[in-house]
Amino acid sequence: MRVAGQIATVLLLTAVLAGGYYGYQHYLVPGQPQDAARGQERAAPLKVEAVVTSQKSMARRIEAVGSTRARQSVEIVPMASGRVAEINFTSGQRVKKGETLVRLDDDIEQANLVEAQAKLQQAKLAVDRANTLRRQNIQTQASLEVLLALQAGAEAEVDRSRRKLADRVIAAPFDGVIGLRRVDPGARVTDATVIATLDDRDTIELEFSLPETVFGEVRGGLPVDATAAAFPGRHFTGTVTLIDNRIDAVGRAFKLRAELPNPDLLLPAGMFMQLAVELERRDAVTIPEEAVVVEGDQAYVFLIANGKATRRDVKLGLREPGIVEITNGLKTGDLVITRGIQRVREGSPVEASQISPPATALSGGRG
Repeated sequence: MRVAGQIATVLLLTAVLAGGYYGYQHYLVPGQPQDAARGQERAAPLKVEAVVTSQKSMARRIEAVGSTRARQSVEIVPMASGRVAEINFTSGQRVKKGETLVRLDDDIEQANLVEAQAKLQQAKLAVDRANTLRRQNIQTQASLEVLLALQAGAEAEVDRSRRKLADRVIAAPFDGVIGLRRVDPGARVTDATVIATLDDRDTIELEFSLPETVFGEVRGGLPVDATAAAFPGRHFTGTVTLIDNRIDAVGRAFKLRAELPNPDLLLPAGMFMQLAVELERRDAVTIPEEAVVVEGDQAYVFLIANGKATRRDVKLGLREPGIVEITNGLKTGDLVITRGIQRVREGSPVEASQISPPATALSGGRG
């Protein structure tokens, strides 16, 4: 009887273990098709946010830094030495071309001009008398030619005197803004004395350099967008106007200049600016950056199709603040999950609680 009881106990334990194993395999082990299907049917759809892919104009830009310079700039210096008799401008004043800026004392030049004019008048009278006598065969031709030469010399002396008198007046060579005045009335100046600077800043030039790798892509007329720390939040737009035909052998870069309209004269010469040159613009399929999951060198997104999440590998292209271009893997009109991605798995039932507008309305870039 004792042996029979032990056998019965062993059989009972075997039956319990077999039943437990069967139940574990059919009800508890994940991955069984029937149970997984029943689990998904019982699970409520995950609430996510999504966006509809759309076409957006995207720009490929290259960034650089540069310095501003006036379109025209000159140092105002006198053409002759003398004493400053009159200053007709104030620092920061806008002046027109030909407007008188400075006058030097000109008493001696005025007297020299009067003397030269008197000598010219005397020479003309002598020539007139010689012509009369020559017609009467009293004056020789040689004597007349000497007097004509003296008259030509007197005319040249008058021209020199007028030029020296004109040099006592300093006029603006072009429209612009006068800088700080460096001399005062009564000061003695020479032809090396800088009285002030004159800048034409209605249009400002921005000089910068780019690497030689983009030399073949840069051309005149490309859009330029520039910012300066002195004017936060403000953008100054212009175009590339000049491209150097040489590449620096040390820095492997070439210089360019862009023109930026500056009607309110906010930008001075010599200011440091950050800029971006737009090399290319194209229509692209775009989505918010937050919709992209990156693992190593691969990127993917989750689409919503028939109420379920579907993973899709994608290739990324151009970027703008908050926006990324998808060059391969999506098409316009796809519904892409943007928020709640961490809980989503392939085939998970999902429901878009909020569908954002297309990515074109979300862009923070300047497209």
